[in-house]
Amino acid sequence: MQPIAIVAGVRTPFAKAFGALANVSAVELGRIAVTESLRRCDLTPSAVDEVIIGNIAGPADSANIARVIALKSGIPVDRIAHTVNRNCASGMEAVLQGGSIIGSGRARTVVAGGSESMSQIPLLYSDSAARAWMRLARAKTLTQRITALAAFRPQHFKPVAGVELGLTDPVSGLNMGQTAEVLAHDFAITRAQQDEFAVGSHQKAEAAQQQCFLSGEIVAVSLPRHEGSGAVDFRKDNGIRPGQTIAQLAKLKPIFQRDGSVTAGNSCPLTDGAAAVVLSAVDDLDRFAQPPLGYLTAAAIAGCDPRRMGLGPVYAIAKLLAQTGLSLRDFELIEINEAFAAQVIACDRAMQSKSFAEKELSRGTAVGEMDPAITNIHGGAIALGHPVGTTGTRLILTMLRSLRAAGKRRGLATLCVGGGQGVAIALETELES
Repeated sequence: MQPIAIVAGVRTPFAKAFGALANVSAVELGRIAVTESLRRCDLTPSAVDEVIIGNIAGPADSANIARVIALKSGIPVDRIAHTVNRNCASGMEAVLQGGSIIGSGRARTVVAGGSESMSQIPLLYSDSAARAWMRLARAKTLTQRITALAAFRPQHFKPVAGVELGLTDPVSGLNMGQTAEVLAHDFAITRAQQDEFAVGSHQKAEAAQQQCFLSGEIVAVSLPRHEGSGAVDFRKDNGIRPGQTIAQLAKLKPIFQRDGSVTAGNSCPLTDGAAAVVLSAVDDLDRFAQPPLGYLTAAAIAGCDPRRMGLGPVYAIAKLLAQTGLSLRDFELIEINEAFAAQVIACDRAMQSKSFAEKELSRGTAVGEMDPAITNIHGGAIALGHPVGTTGTRLILTMLRSLRAAGKRRGLATLCVGGGQGVAIALETELES
């Protein structure tokens, strides 16, 4: 692919679902991110040619949420917008599509990102309950209404959590936590190893928050006060647990398998949040006052067994390395989404395994090690959270800012995808001349 410039970007704070941002819609979260991303590179909404937003839940009142976000951000009605869904990689897919669109000449400026309110994923009813309610709605006479009401049973009043269905793979029949249990078993990953990894994520994120690194990529969300008038700004990710210890995590029970090892503490939480970046062609940067955050220079997408969807990054990274001729050692920083501690550990072990490389990747050598010293140096989704449609964009934003802060040039961002896929991209702060 031709390199694409990532001019500027921003995200909202990430909040645990059903908490601080529960009453803020995915549309409003996306509007805040898009508006601020434009402000940070001194662009007016009229300068935008196209908007692409990753989203999973698909709010019923905002079909094609990207279009709704674009219009509410003040982008002219004659500009186009579309929504993408590659599950956990949707926010990254939005950026990849934006780059392709600019490369094709269709657009000069694209805003790409993701937005997700996991708090507002609706409750659903069974088919039989829906039919019962439909009969009642269609009843015209008193007798018909009484007959329809008499047909109701207690189970018709028991909703199903839409988020639970959304996090279950219909092909394998496993929810995402159960796929992490599969990896924990297959790679002999202990509960203690998972909890240790989770504590590390919180410790690194806590340090990044205290050093105000994370605030550099966050725009506040204004929330109404509970009492009186006015508003209060929500400014910080609230999933980070200061002082988190292994002893505290050890008290938690497995939640996906009775004799398992995956807990709420070593998994990412359900999360609300949005992110957006402004994209431009590399040869069209003179119109910006500041240099771009960096460049997306290569990308690979791979498929894998849905039962072991957490290994998606391994397949995607191997594909990326084959495409570019790079090795894992050529990347100075790595961002991998922490869906589950077991999943990240399994990816690292698979990448270090020569037999896995030979059997699964058609490689004669192992992919390499994800050095802990350069991986998720500011924490990951276990601490920060994982608003599904947003995370891919957040990884890009955090990676480029991390590279610049550390004075480094090339980074790798990757994540697993529910349903059995993986995406890996190469990001650089400077292009080779």
